[in-house]
Order: sequence, then structure tokens, then C-alpha cells
Amino acid sequence: MLYHLLYPLSADISFFNVFRYITFRSVWALLTALIISILVGPYFIQMLKRIKFGQYIQDDVKIHLEKAGTPTMGGLLIAFSLMVSVLLWADLANPYIWLTMMVFAGFAVVGFLDDFTKIRRKNNKGLSARSKFLGQVVVASIAMGILFAMPVYSTKLVVPFFKNFTPDLGWFYIPFALFVMIGTSNGVNLTDGLDGLAIGPMIVAGLCFGIFVYVAGNVNMAAYLQVAHVPGVGEVTVFCGALVGASLGFLWYNAYPAQLFMGDVGSLPLGGVLGFLSVLCKQELMLLVVGGLFVVETLSVVLQVGYFKFSGGKRIFRMAPLHHHFELQGTPESKIIIRFWIMSALLGLAALSVLKLR
Repeated sequence: MLYHLLYPLSADISFFNVFRYITFRSVWALLTALIISILVGPYFIQMLKRIKFGQYIQDDVKIHLEKAGTPTMGGLLIAFSLMVSVLLWADLANPYIWLTMMVFAGFAVVGFLDDFTKIRRKNNKGLSARSKFLGQVVVASIAMGILFAMPVYSTKLVVPFFKNFTPDLGWFYIPFALFVMIGTSNGVNLTDGLDGLAIGPMIVAGLCFGIFVYVAGNVNMAAYLQVAHVPGVGEVTVFCGALVGASLGFLWYNAYPAQLFMGDVGSLPLGGVLGFLSVLCKQELMLLVVGGLFVVETLSVVLQVGYFKFSGGKRIFRMAPLHHHFELQGTPESKIIIRFWIMSALLGLAALSVLKLR
């Protein structure tokens, strides 16, 4: 909105020429979302307490029983600050902006229905796994159908370290992209089990993919770094800036000990849009590095369930996802969180450092 209102004035007032720069608007989108989150946060928390939208704690996680009743569905705060900031600072004529926001909003609706069902039933049973998965598939399929129809978008898969190996998946790219988006959505959801544990790596991932998206949208940088150029996608950097700002603002209240939990209305869209960002900038495989923490958490659940069924009741970990295993070993929650954040930051730096290696 500000871009459309103020940039045209640059013809008469040179100062407003700064609004043409994606980097300028991305930084201010971050700051705007951060400020909105911090300012609105207390009122939002009080509202959730008043309508009794509190977290239900499972009996098998007794160590967290003292957290029962903490306001949940904090993902709505992330969504509000993110959307307002994007609408203020982004070029709203760019189709990638609207498509990215649609993905975020679509996954948020699925998460909201899941959270609301849990609260209404006063237990930890939200939507059935089938219903939740179907909702994710519908949102991801619509997004990929639109993206696939864009003539400038390529179905080639960029493989890190190999500049001449870019297999064209054709129609098979759609189920691959669905797997990336839905898998990442559920990975973030599984990681969201301790105060600030999921939102920390999301901040790192948002920063990394903000850089990836910017590079992919800039023809000169893309050519220099030998990465796929996607015309027009650079504007989504503004969304990434707002995403990081909204996440930082949420962390202000979600840091240990948490005053607010994100719920599925936060974790599902954060993961879903992260997967979609990797698809947009053709860095799907690099997501395995940037989101390595989410991958490890997801694999711990898959291995635990698979081994439990195969061995007739034996376990690899004391409890899955992995962060609960460390908790039951006696590691303090705050130490687990900080260590996971450090690992996430290292993975993000590793991903950025190999951007030029082809």
C-alpha cells in the first residue's frame, strides 16, 4: 500500500525513490511486523485468557503440566502482524506476493480448525489426521496449480553442488512440491513442543530464504551465483522480512517461560509457507539444510513409530519428537532450546556458505 502511494511521488520528491528498493521495504516490513507484534501482544494474550483459549497438556508429558492453561493460538498474532506489514510494504501488483500469502492463510485455516476443535472438546484431540492432511493437500495443490500455470516458472530441480545437473520433473514436480510443503508444515508442527523451540529456527530459515528469494529474483545475482532466476519472485523478500519480524515479535512472548503458544494455527502455516518459499526460489533441496532441525525432529518420530511397530513395543528414544527425549534425560528445557537454536543457526550459515558452490 505504501509502495503504491509513495513511490509515484518519487518523480517530484527524490526521497521517495527508496521505495523502489526491495531491500529497503524488506527491512521496514520486518520492523513493522515486529513492532505490531510487541504492541498488540499483551492485548491479544488477555483476549485469549478471557475467552479461555488455553493449552491442553497430554498426560504423557507430565513435566509440562504446569503449562496447562497458557494461552494458545498465538499463530493468529503472527498472521495479523505479518499480513498487515506485507500489505503496507509489498508491491501488491506482484502475483507471487498474493500466492505466498494465500499459502500462509490456507495452512493457517487448517491449523485454526484443528486448534479450535481441541479447545471446544477440552482435550488434545483436534481434527483427525486424515482431515488435517486433506486440508494441507488442498491448499498446497491450489498453490502449485497456480504456480505451475505461470509460463515463467520452471519444473527443473536444482541440485546443490551440480550446476549442470538440473533434471526436469515435468508433471511429477507437483507431487514433489506438495511433499515439500506438507512435510515442512508437519515438521514445524512436531518441533513446536518447547517454549520458543520452533520459532527460533523459523527466524533463521526466514532470513536464509529471504536471501535465496532475493537472489533468485535478481537476474545479475542469479547469474553470478549460478542459481535459477525466477523473474518477479524477488518481491517475496518483503514477505520474508515481515515473516522474520512477526516471528521475532511472537518470540518476545513465547520465550521461556512462555506467555503464549503458537498452536497449529501458527506452526502449520509457518512450515507450509517455508516449504513454498523453497519451491518459489528453486531451493527445495537446500531446505533440508536450512530446516535441518525440523528434518531431524520429524525423522525421530518416524523412526520411533516404525521401530515400535517392527520390534513389538521397543523404543529408540525415551519419547519422540527428539526434544522430549532430552527432557526425559534430565536436560533443562531452556538448555535444549538454546542448543537447538545454535544448531539451527549453524545450519543456516552452512546453507548460505554453499550458495556459490556449483
